[in-house]
Amino acid sequence: MRIFLTGATGFVGSAIVPELLAAGHQVLGLTRSEAGTRALLAAGAEPHHGDIEDLDSLRRGAAACDGVIHTAFDHDFSRFVDNCAKDGRVIAALGAALEGSKRPLVITSGVPMGITKPGEPAFEDRFDPHHPNPRVASELAGAEMLARGVNVSVMRLSQIHDRGKAGLVSYLIDLARERGVSAYVGEGANRWSAAHVGDTARLYRLAIERAAPGARYHATAEEGIALREIAEAVGRRLGVPATSIAEADVPAHFGWLATFAAKDMSASSAITRAALDWQPTGPGLLADLAG
Repeated sequence: MRIFLTGATGFVGSAIVPELLAAGHQVLGLTRSEAGTRALLAAGAEPHHGDIEDLDSLRRGAAACDGVIHTAFDHDFSRFVDNCAKDGRVIAALGAALEGSKRPLVITSGVPMGITKPGEPAFEDRFDPHHPNPRVASELAGAEMLARGVNVSVMRLSQIHDRGKAGLVSYLIDLARERGVSAYVGEGANRWSAAHVGDTARLYRLAIERAAPGARYHATAEEGIALREIAEAVGRRLGVPATSIAEADVPAHFGWLATFAAKDMSASSAITRAALDWQPTGPGLLADLAG
C-alpha cells in the first residue's frame, strides 16, 4: 500500500516509517519543515508538505494514498482541550478524503478512553462517548466517519517510550529536574500502562494491514506500573528523592500535569494481541528509565 502518514517525523511516526517500508509499503509523510523533508527522504519516504492546520493539504495527501495512519497531535498540553478539538477536525478532513472507498484510516487516541469503571483498566471494547477526557473528541470524530462508511480503526496509546522519551513521563522528568524532587500523589498507587515505541510502530502496521472497520487497539505492553515506581525510577535517574505530594498540593506542584498525575491509566491489550497476533518484545518502561 501507499500510506499517508501524519506525524511522520514525530516520535512515534518516525518509528512507523521504517516499519512500513520494511514490510514493502510506500510512505507519503506529512512534514512542515525542510529538516523533516530531509529526514523523510533519507529514510526512503516521500515528503508531503503541510501540517495539521492545513486541512486541504491533509485531504490531498489522503486522497493520493491507499490508506492513512494519523499520529500527528499538537502536544501543547496547556491547550489540551483546544488541541483535542482540533484533532477531531483533522480526522473529519482525512475521513472525507477516503469516503466512498474501503481505504483504511487508523486514527490515534489514548487508553483512558477505554476506562468506563473506576479502578478497572481500559479495555478495547469499551468507549464512553461522554468521557470527561477531552481526547474523546478524536474517537467521536472517528465514530462519525465510521457511520459515514469510512474504514476507521482506533489506536489507543499508552506511555510510549524508548531511552530518550516516555510519553507523559518525559514531562515528569522535566518537572523533577526543575523542582529537585520526583513526585507522585498520595501513595502513588495509580497505574500507567506503557509500550516501547518499536512495538507500537509494528502495531500500527498490523492495524492498517488488517483494515478492520470500527476496531480499537491498545498499544500496551505493560498493563500498569504504579506511579510511585515510575517516580522512584525517575528519581534514581536524576539523583533526586522521590516524594509523595498531598492531593491539596497537586495543582501547585504539577501544573498542567495535575490533570494526569493522580489518574489511573492502566490498560489491557488482550483483545489487541489476539486480533493482530501482536507480541511486544521491547524493553519495559522502568528499564528504559534506568538507561
